Amino acid sequence: MKAFKKILKSDEMKAVISGLAAGYIWLVYRTSRWQVLNNEVPNEYMDQGKPFILAFWHGRLLMMPISVQKKTKVNVLISHHGDGEIIARTIKHWGQESIRGSSSKGAMPAIKEMLKAIKRKEVAVITPDGPRGPRMRVQDGVVRIAAMAGVPVFPVSYSTTRGKILGSWDRFFVPKPFSRGVVIWGDPIEVPRRDDAGQYALARSKIEDSLTKITQDADTLCGQELVLPDDVSTVSRQ
Repeated sequence: MKAFKKILKSDEMKAVISGLAAGYIWLVYRTSRWQVLNNEVPNEYMDQGKPFILAFWHGRLLMMPISVQKKTKVNVLISHHGDGEIIARTIKHWGQESIRGSSSKGAMPAIKEMLKAIKRKEVAVITPDGPRGPRMRVQDGVVRIAAMAGVPVFPVSYSTTRGKILGSWDRFFVPKPFSRGVVIWGDPIEVPRRDDAGQYALARSKIEDSLTKITQDADTLCGQELVLPDDVSTVSRQ
């Protein structure tokens, strides 16, 4: 068993797994019929090369690469926790870059890199409930980065008619090929520079509510069961 785990953690195996994952994303994307809703404003941003923060739940990570235009330069915040290296290599196959670190604990190096990317007029991507939850609950990092950078947060989510929700903490959704899929963008959410009168908490709630709504709307359109957020009264914030 130890030898098997060592093989799984090897650089060679990570390269194989990430290549297979990137290929699977391509297979689902190319064999499915996709509908994209409410994407007029984010498309305008991407067409004009204007930076913004893209946010999606950790459970909808797999098809994230298809949500942005190919020409758009993307930087995804990926933690050092768990399978972060495999995720980073997978998105690299799609021409997207990764910033390794956290937006919460020991956050400043990662936040500085995200701010540099935004200053270069690139898109910063964050899973605000990652890497370990609570599920579908926005942590403070995305709000802090948006406030410092002065750019809007665009929520985005997706679902497909054929797919499986896993039993992991994030209820990770694995779409299947030959599906009908939908990608839904939320309206942009502005975060003020200063946290006057609880503005940061309000922005966090707006991001959380929007992400939950568009995820559940996508699942409803595709006939999938709805995934509910963790009960924060029984789960502490990371």
